Amino acid sequence: MTCKNFFRTGGHLMLASVVMLVSAIASHAQLLVDCSGTNPYAYPSINAALPNAGPGSSIIVTGTCNENVNLQAVNNLNLGSWWGQTATIDGGLSITNSTLVYLYGLNITNPFGDGVNVANSRSIVLDTCTSNGNGGAGLRAVGMSDVVVNATGSFDNNGGGGINAVGNSLVSLNGWGGVMDISNNTGPGVYLSEAALWTVGNTTISNNLAGPPQGAGLGIMLLGGARAQIGALFGPNLIEGNLAGGASIGEGSEISFWSIGQPNVIQSNGAVGVSVNLGSQATFFEGAQITNHSSAGVDVYANSQANFFGANQILRNGTSTDPLSAGIRVDGNSEAFLRGGDVSQNNGPGFLALVNSSVDFTGVTFSIDTGGIVTCDSTATMISDLAQANATPPAGVRCKTPHSLGNRHVTRTPPAVPDLSLYKTLQAKYKKIATKH
Repeated sequence: MTCKNFFRTGGHLMLASVVMLVSAIASHAQLLVDCSGTNPYAYPSINAALPNAGPGSSIIVTGTCNENVNLQAVNNLNLGSWWGQTATIDGGLSITNSTLVYLYGLNITNPFGDGVNVANSRSIVLDTCTSNGNGGAGLRAVGMSDVVVNATGSFDNNGGGGINAVGNSLVSLNGWGGVMDISNNTGPGVYLSEAALWTVGNTTISNNLAGPPQGAGLGIMLLGGARAQIGALFGPNLIEGNLAGGASIGEGSEISFWSIGQPNVIQSNGAVGVSVNLGSQATFFEGAQITNHSSAGVDVYANSQANFFGANQILRNGTSTDPLSAGIRVDGNSEAFLRGGDVSQNNGPGFLALVNSSVDFTGVTFSIDTGGIVTCDSTATMISDLAQANATPPAGVRCKTPHSLGNRHVTRTPPAVPDLSLYKTLQAKYKKIATKH
């Protein structure tokens, strides 16, 4: 899946929903909630205000609310703090069968379950919200839901992972106002199954830990044909220190790491930076820096592909005690395809190709890979731009070339800059509603 195709499908559907939300949020009907009890003229809780919140209402919250909030069949509701402030919900926030819900400035902590659970709902926006320290996931999206995390946010220190999306749901992270942080969770930072995620930068996925949930200790885990676009536009994306690996892409899933002026940094994540497996595919379009993993920077196996275009770097991966160490390892009827980039300073070869796999590369820089440029077993092959005189492999090449026809010629179109002006318009409208006069 290309970046262009993604924005034409899921991205544009999301924008269409937000157009409706921008129009709907213009209502100025306000219901004030003061969970501290200081204001006797305000509702004492969010649940007390909800029965009187019709379509177009805005519930403005002050203080700490000790309650579980269930938004069931809600249409066109704004719920949040005063502009520039925060309000706290000590409990879970559930959104079910709802449309056009805008949340702002909420800090959510539910020790007994998920922080935010969105089911069968459309156009849900979390602007400048946090969902940290929950017993379950920070954010869970199910049942064909679409959720936008706008401006900045965090999903940290949760017992069931940071963000969990399944059942054809879409989660979008628009970090144009600050960092999107998904760190220190027990379980994967991001888990997707039959779902999609995209980010346009300023996303940090770090130090996610081992524990009971599936994919524990992974930064990103994709299963069941999931799709992810990891774009670096508003700031760098950092995937670092995740104990079980940076990202695992499996079961026919696809991921694209692409850069427009900012890097995708994938570093020091256990054994492998990015694992592509079980019929899956990963694309790295400019700006990926995959460094300092104990086994391989990128591991491609079980009928999978990895495509690298432009100035990507795979550096300092592997250890001298691991015989399978490499910058890029390709195994089990898989392929790595590189045009440009730097594969250097790895323990082991730059490429290790095994069991009917192949590498096709040209324009790649190699330097100080302890195992040479490329090593293949007797079943693997390579096509490269390395000169061969009298069929004698160059230094550092231990791999056969099946034909003399050269590399495949390809061109790639850079990804377009997405237009997020509607999300900023949406925030400006809420600011007008929730600013004290």
